[in-house]
Amino acid sequence: MSVIKMLALVLVAAGLLGLVYGSFSYTRETQEAKLGPFELTVKDTEKVNIPVWAGVGAIVVGVGLMLLTSKKS
Repeated sequence: MSVIKMLALVLVAAGLLGLVYGSFSYTRETQEAKLGPFELTVKDTEKVNIPVWAGVGAIVVGVGLMLLTSKKS
């Protein structure tokens, strides 16, 4: 399997996941303070929305790469 075909599969999979889930969240620690034996950290949860056009675009580019590589063979 060529690198281009693998990239195409990754793009299609990422596009499908983006369309199905629509967003993802992650947690990061901020504002760490140390006061003697005490430590204070604040955990912020960030949410990232994935636009529909990005998911569809990834699928279109992935399918296009697959078709391009299949015609060369």
